[in-house]
Amino acid sequence: MAVYFQVYEPCGIIDGTKSGKFRQEIQTILQANPKVVVIDFKNVSFMDSSGLGALVLSLKSVRAEGAKLFLCSVNEQVMMLLELTDMHKVFRIFESREELEKSIMSA
Repeated sequence: MAVYFQVYEPCGIIDGTKSGKFRQEIQTILQANPKVVVIDFKNVSFMDSSGLGALVLSLKSVRAEGAKLFLCSVNEQVMMLLELTDMHKVFRIFESREELEKSIMSA
């Protein structure tokens, strides 16, 4: 059974100036009605509390559409932010996109 998923790859710094664009991208992805939304952080160098807020709001939006949200390729700084706020317990985080895809395909 194929799982329909959409991937969003933000890049650079996710802060107050870019958090609105981040949320807009997730809303655009949700228009395609995916079952799974993947946010691949491989090109993100830094995320602050505004970015974290956008991520949490994105999770709420994805869940409201009946889809699942997964994170992958999270760097040390972003992971530290997630751990300090206990958000690493809320999000399903994979080390790489390959690991995530294996997990989704085997489910």
